Amino acid sequence: MKTLAAAGALLMSGAVLVACGGGGGGASSSSAAPESSSAAPESSSAAPESSSAAPAADGLLAQILETGVLRVSTDPAYPPQSSYDEATGEWQGFDIDVANEIATRMGVTTQWETPAWDVITAGNWNDRWDVSVGSMSITEERAQVLDFTEPYYFTPAGVAVNADSDIQSIDQLAGKRVGVCGACTYEYYLNRTLVIPGFDFEFVVPEDVEIVTYDTDTTALQDLKLGRVDAMVSAVPLLEEAIKKGKEIRLVGDPVFLEPLAVAADNSSPLPVDSLVAELNRIIQEMHADGTLSELSMKWYGVDITKGPGA
Repeated sequence: MKTLAAAGALLMSGAVLVACGGGGGGASSSSAAPESSSAAPESSSAAPESSSAAPAADGLLAQILETGVLRVSTDPAYPPQSSYDEATGEWQGFDIDVANEIATRMGVTTQWETPAWDVITAGNWNDRWDVSVGSMSITEERAQVLDFTEPYYFTPAGVAVNADSDIQSIDQLAGKRVGVCGACTYEYYLNRTLVIPGFDFEFVVPEDVEIVTYDTDTTALQDLKLGRVDAMVSAVPLLEEAIKKGKEIRLVGDPVFLEPLAVAADNSSPLPVDSLVAELNRIIQEMHADGTLSELSMKWYGVDITKGPGA
C-alpha cells in the first residue's frame, strides 16, 4: 500500500488536491449488473445516537422511512469499493459498507440497483433508486442535475502500465494510448476539463495522450493486459486490488490527483430531496466524528483516506 501511503501524505500536506469519480470512479462506470437487485439484511447493531437533531422527514426521506428501504445505486464490478459475488449472492466493499451503515442509522435496509455509470451521472433517475453511494466526485457538470453531500472520503487516482512496460514515469505517456472509464472524472482529467469547486490541482499527465474510453475500469484492465492500450488511469485502490489478485500491472509514479467523493441524490426527483440530503449529511458527519469511516477505510484500503486536505 506504499502508493496509498503516499496519497495519504499528499492529503496531509494539501500539495495536490482534486477529484475524480466514477466510475464507480470512482467511481468508475458500471458493468453489467446482476439480473435482479438484492436487498441487504438489516443490521443487527443499534445505530448510535445522533449528535445533532435529525431533519424533519418529508419528500423522498419520508418515503424511504415509510417503506423501510433505501435504494442505492452502485457498481457491481469495482472492488474494493463495491463488488457482487454471483456465487454467494453477496455484496462487499467500502462503498457497500458505507451505504449499509447509512441505512442502519436511518433505521432501514438497503436495496441495491446497478445502472450504468453514465445513467447515474446524467440525473433524471425517475424514482428508480434513491441515492448513489458509488465513489462519485462533485463536479460542476454533475451538480447541475444531482445534489451532493459533503465528501465521505478522498481517494487517489493513479496510472498503471503492464509489469513489463518500458514506461517508468508519467511524462513518458506522451503520445501513448491511455485507457479510462468513459464519462467519468478520469476522462475529464485527461481532457483537462475537470473542474471541482473548492479544489485546485495540476494536470501532470501529458496533454497529447490518446484517450481510449471504456464502459468499466475492468474492461480497461483487460485491454491493458492485452496491450491494446499502453496505460490506464483509475482509482489507486482498484489498481492495487487488481495487482493483489494477480494482474501483471504496476503503478507508475505518485497519484496524479486526489478526488473528494460524495453521496448523490437526484435533484429532479418527483419527491423533494432536501431533507434526505440533510439527513445524509448529518449521518456522514456523525460517521466522520465517531471514527466509523476511518475504520472502514482501514478495513478496505489499509490506510485512512477519509480526513481530507489539511487534516
